[in-house]
Amino acid sequence: MIVFENVRMDFETRGGPLSALESIDLSIKQGEFVSIVGPSGCGKSTILRIVAGLIAPSAGTVRVGKETPNEARLARRFGFVFQNSVMLPWRTALENLTLPLEIIGADEKSVPLTPAQLLETVGLANAGSLFPRQLSGGMRQRVAIARALSFDPPILLMDEPFGALDALTRDRLQSLTVDIWEKSRKTILFVTHDVYEAVYLSDRIVVMTPSPGRIQDIVEVNLPRPRLDSTKEETTYIQTAQRILRSIKH
Repeated sequence: MIVFENVRMDFETRGGPLSALESIDLSIKQGEFVSIVGPSGCGKSTILRIVAGLIAPSAGTVRVGKETPNEARLARRFGFVFQNSVMLPWRTALENLTLPLEIIGADEKSVPLTPAQLLETVGLANAGSLFPRQLSGGMRQRVAIARALSFDPPILLMDEPFGALDALTRDRLQSLTVDIWEKSRKTILFVTHDVYEAVYLSDRIVVMTPSPGRIQDIVEVNLPRPRLDSTKEETTYIQTAQRILRSIKH
């Protein structure tokens, strides 16, 4: 579904060229849940921006299916969830959710789930008429997830979507994300600083080196699905997370 071949990303700064990514080779299969972890500044979010066609790599190639990232973006192959929910304050939760459909001129009947059904899916069936100021941080992120799913894209890009939330809310949204993936089997590329979160969610985890970001390791997560709260008590879960943490520290 997503293929990186020898990708490099350089940025121009006041101090001269800055190498953000080097020699990135990565293949993500359709329906796979892949997380990217690593130290701050290693290029995790840059990888998402390249996949989404928001920036072009300095060298190398990226394919999304048979398309370039820009072609895939124009064809609406991606839903994007950011760390900040980015809700318009003058629109209700339901109106924020329907914004992508309005922009692309899509009929609600053309998508599998109506906006009201999506709100129910993320546990906000009774919150559609509330404005962002009336919602908690976790509720706003639920709206953001529903909004990213509103036009039924095959790929979901998630950039530290739970990083600013408290531990309890983060756990709940992790479980929600697992549930959504189990039901939809969308291809998900997920960026996080939380190694334990990555292990709980993912099929594979890409471990990045410090800047310039290179792929240091790709770890298979050998945990059965569906993932449950009890998964976090399993020896394999703890050992996999500790292995990745040791890799990042060294």
